[in-house]
Amino acid sequence: MAKKKKSVDLSQEELYFEIEQERFKALRFYPSNMTVDVMCFVEGKKSTQRNLPFSHLPKRVKQLIKPK
Repeated sequence: MAKKKKSVDLSQEELYFEIEQERFKALRFYPSNMTVDVMCFVEGKKSTQRNLPFSHLPKRVKQLIKPK
């Protein structure tokens, strides 16, 4: 039986996106939870790190991550 991946590192992918006037960078995807760790940027500077549900991401970002 195949082992499931615990997480997928996205930090090297340079996946930036905006949600409600906030800019985010995808850092790590957790397929078992269907969540994504993101870094929030305020005025071009790193602000906080958050965990967002995969369903809240823009469609173009979801297509790049492709959960399996």
